[in-house]
Amino acid sequence: MMRSHTKGFTLIELLVALAIVAIIGVMAFGGLNQVIDQREVARQRVERWREIQLSMRLVMQDLVQLHPRPAREAFGEGHLPSVLASAQSQFALELSRGGWPNPAGFRRGTVARVAYDWEDDMLVRYHWPVIDRTPDTPPVRTELLDGVQNIEVRFMDAGGTWHTEWPPFEVSGPEQAVARPRAIEFAIELSDFGRVWRLLETSG
Repeated sequence: MMRSHTKGFTLIELLVALAIVAIIGVMAFGGLNQVIDQREVARQRVERWREIQLSMRLVMQDLVQLHPRPAREAFGEGHLPSVLASAQSQFALELSRGGWPNPAGFRRGTVARVAYDWEDDMLVRYHWPVIDRTPDTPPVRTELLDGVQNIEVRFMDAGGTWHTEWPPFEVSGPEQAVARPRAIEFAIELSDFGRVWRLLETSG
């Protein structure tokens, strides 16, 4: 009688097969990790861009509501122009804005005083509960966006000339307090997205 022999795998063949499977598993796991990392990076960039858009939208909402009402200085020595930006100013941009909603019916006007500044890589917005503030009227400070390296504001006058300060030097007298630019360009320099800017035509 002839014996039938059953042929199987040797131990060496099994070890080789396990090694191949392990290598494929490590490669697949590394690729999965890379996909997950890229997805997280994309999510962070989308979230960052959303923060930038929201901050710039708030700036534009203030600029589109420019109001000619000047503000009394804190110590009552004079009035600040309705739009103020100069090297001597406390803030990078300060302005009066109308359309301040009052759904609760507080005893206040609808014109607010707001300001923007750049502090420790942060874009900061200030607003006061009254437009004619005193030294005892603290502003409400809101941090809008981090990673800001610089703020640039430009103003176009009625003749189409751009200025980095407002009111322009050639404007004087009562007109200085209520002068409004024809257009405003508000730009921020970001550490990750570079220069982001918005150009707004005003009612001036």
